[in-house]
Amino acid sequence: MHNRKTRITGLDVVVTVLLLALAAFIVYRLVVKLNYKWNWAIIPQYLMFFDEAEGRWKANVLLQGLFTTIRLSVWATLMATVFGLVAGVLRTTPRLFNRLVGRAYVELIRNVPPLVLIFIFYFFVSSQILPLLGVESFIRSRGPGTQKFLGLLFSTPDLFTAFISGVVTVAVFQGAYIAEIVRSGIQSIEKGQWEASYALGLSWWQQMRDIVMPQAFKRVLPPLANEFINTIKYSAIVSIISIQELTFQGMQVMAATHVTIEVWLTITAIYLIMCLTLSFGVQWLEAKMARKDF
Repeated sequence: MHNRKTRITGLDVVVTVLLLALAAFIVYRLVVKLNYKWNWAIIPQYLMFFDEAEGRWKANVLLQGLFTTIRLSVWATLMATVFGLVAGVLRTTPRLFNRLVGRAYVELIRNVPPLVLIFIFYFFVSSQILPLLGVESFIRSRGPGTQKFLGLLFSTPDLFTAFISGVVTVAVFQGAYIAEIVRSGIQSIEKGQWEASYALGLSWWQQMRDIVMPQAFKRVLPPLANEFINTIKYSAIVSIISIQELTFQGMQVMAATHVTIEVWLTITAIYLIMCLTLSFGVQWLEAKMARKDF
């Protein structure tokens, strides 16, 4: 492969100047014309505080919300990947019933607003499924050490039901989009690959496991990364059912301090750092996988 030299054209210069001018205009409006009294000094104390009783620094509400967002996003991503993989594979199986089940799931979820889904799952899961399974009573009956461990992995006992409802909602919603990505990846494999593996006597399952899925995964990695990033962003919607994630805690800080723009800019920066970190990590993985092909 030949490395192409990067050339700066006149269009690049014009676009750069326009973007810089737009940024300068926004800063000018915020600083000069908005007539807003900035108070950035209040933000650090809501990130961390010094606990004199324990003699150490501890995370305050914004960082606690960040940790909840990370836990929520991780579990929702794992569940969404499972849902999407199963539904995507079902949509490519030879059996008509399997394809109908996979398509029904995708079409139903993609055409219902996530805000509606989260209320449906919250009231259904929290009032019917979890009490039937005895999850909340089981959590509350555990010892302090077990509850602390479960709190690190999931949430505190008083918010455990809402947390599980939020995870399931985000996972089901994102799983429908991941299913379409998986389906397109499987169907992008050349017909000759299927025919050659069938001629070798491989079963459909062996074809998927050994031939199709390894190739499909490399092709769908970039769009999958985009959906993983969307999972982080969509996790903010669970703030409406009082899950104390980053957005919810930001609204609490804003209500208590009446500091609006600083809080939302801080939350924006935190989300940006999380999403960019994941994006760069996937790009590194994609480049590493590409190097192995040569």
